[in-house]
Amino acid sequence: MEVGRGAGKQRPSGLTATNDEAIAQANSGTEKKNKQSLDYVLRSGLAGALAGCAAKTVVGPLDRVKILFQASNPQFAKYSGSWFGIITAMRDINQQDGLRGLFRGHSATLLRIFPYAAIKFLTYEQVRSVVIKDKSQEVPFRRLISGSLAGITSVFFTYPLEVIRVRLAFETRRDHRSTLSSICKQIYHEQPPTPAYHISSWATTVGSAPAGAVPLPVRAAASTLATTASTIESVRPRSGLANFYRGFSPTLWGMLPYAGMSFLTHDTVGDWLRHPSIIAYTTLPPPPPASSSPSNTRSRPQLTTPFELLSGATAGLVSQTVSYPLEVIRRRMQVGGAVGDGHRLGMGETARRIWVERGARGFFVGLGIGYLKVVPMVAVSFWTYERMKVVLGI
Repeated sequence: MEVGRGAGKQRPSGLTATNDEAIAQANSGTEKKNKQSLDYVLRSGLAGALAGCAAKTVVGPLDRVKILFQASNPQFAKYSGSWFGIITAMRDINQQDGLRGLFRGHSATLLRIFPYAAIKFLTYEQVRSVVIKDKSQEVPFRRLISGSLAGITSVFFTYPLEVIRVRLAFETRRDHRSTLSSICKQIYHEQPPTPAYHISSWATTVGSAPAGAVPLPVRAAASTLATTASTIESVRPRSGLANFYRGFSPTLWGMLPYAGMSFLTHDTVGDWLRHPSIIAYTTLPPPPPASSSPSNTRSRPQLTTPFELLSGATAGLVSQTVSYPLEVIRRRMQVGGAVGDGHRLGMGETARRIWVERGARGFFVGLGIGYLKVVPMVAVSFWTYERMKVVLGI
């Protein structure tokens, strides 16, 4: 006999449960799980961390080349703009430094991605459980907000590691390899630019003018402005921990569409692939009813590997497209201390430089390699996460 939805009710042996009832049983089993429990948080965080590490390892060499292209490294700028350039750049790196060169900065990548992916996925699960309480609330906007908040939370806690990783990957000189500690010291002590014409200079000019040449109210205002500017200049951070958040503003702006669209697209495509007309071809067979494994009480059937990868790849394609210009700005800001005069670049100044150098196309330089990297990375990430959830019983 089979147990029905009602407590204590039994179904005659001659009858079988309908699909709707089977889904309801799975849903009821899922709802009993406490997603706010420490056990669930730790398991979902571990699943996300392993998913992130697996995905980043798969695309490690492409990530190195993409950073060199985005940041306009002088040695590799000539290769950007073509698919053949990607292959040539990887060949040159391999000839110069071997396989280790293609994975330069990868240890810092894993050091960052483990907590980053853990926080992102567990935050998404937690926010989703609050924002989307039942099937009627499964709407695109709520999914988008859940993903965006997850991305912002994770990047806030791990951004300094991202800056260090990018600086390690940006280096190409063979005669000088910076250590992790030297990179940290260099970033910490980098100075912001000194304006060519500061407001205090104007105030000094006004104050030194002949008594009759400048009206008294203007002279008084100039004195007040000079005092204020001097105070602001004295407390403005010139170096220190603030340098490890270089490029953080465009990162936040870029994370809103990137993480939001990534989770939204993955979940939406997953819904399409579970449509009743094709669900028999796109999902794995249900587990045996007699099994008591906690992984059997899932609200949605698992997609097969090809279709789970397709869902993740589509998510990567969409999210990368909508957020790429801000990613280019962020990369240029992160390596600002390693090129030019070594000063910190603001978001607006960085955007202007990119526009002057290459125009609108400059904001999409390396997009081809971006697709080549992000599409498989997001696909592997979501596939690993969904499979690890089953293994860990969540």
